[in-house]
Amino acid sequence: MNRLAFVLLAAAPLFAADPYEPLTLYQGSWEAKTTGAEKPDHLTNECARVGRFYACQQTVNGKPGALLVFVPAEPPGLYYTQAILQEGFATGRAELRIDGNRWTYSSKSERNGKTKYHRTLNTFTGRDKIHYEIGESDDGQTWTVTRSGDEQRANS
Repeated sequence: MNRLAFVLLAAAPLFAADPYEPLTLYQGSWEAKTTGAEKPDHLTNECARVGRFYACQQTVNGKPGALLVFVPAEPPGLYYTQAILQEGFATGRAELRIDGNRWTYSSKSERNGKTKYHRTLNTFTGRDKIHYEIGESDDGQTWTVTRSGDEQRANS
């Protein structure tokens, strides 16, 4: 009997929560109000899981934007992401780390031989509200917020 309990406990990580479940929060329509902007942007996210991939096509103010693809990685809560633009170009691999209600997107780019780090912090307050801050850094440690605001799920 003890052996069976050990086998069941050892197998428990195989039955862990669905890594795609947090990503379903993006599904639906949102109003995004950037600090200082006159009117909000209207976002619609159409999301689905296809095999090991989870993807969301985002439409902004009625115009299709990019397709964002997520792939779970290790440790749990880490995802590799890739944005695919309308012209079929991909923007390069980035990462999403989910730590409770704080979601951090990070990437980097090269400009004139220098590395520029990019970060978007999404802080969820419930299922229907997100505060976001978009920032840049030259060293990956000290950040300058370039845009911030709030997203609220639109009434269906």
